[in-house]
Amino acid sequence: MATIEERIAALEAKLKQEKAKKQQIEARKRAAESKAKRSQDTRRKILVGAAILAKVERGEWPQDKLLALLDASLTRADDRALFDLPAVQPQQPAPAQA
Repeated sequence: MATIEERIAALEAKLKQEKAKKQQIEARKRAAESKAKRSQDTRRKILVGAAILAKVERGEWPQDKLLALLDASLTRADDRALFDLPAVQPQQPAPAQA
């Protein structure tokens, strides 16, 4: 027959395992929620872009206005190349004034 200390130790080990299992479940839940939020954000961006492009194609919004917006917003060279925008030169830090 197990002593009380052995039973307590066994129960504590079981509790530790169950807590670890709970943490894993919660981590998976958070990861799934995060993935869903990223997917929704991506879908929103795609839909907004499609709506704007459709307006430009129908002539309801000027293309030069879209390009000006993109020129001001896009910084990565590969993104800018998609819209035939010139590459942005990296900003040189201003010399320190003494």
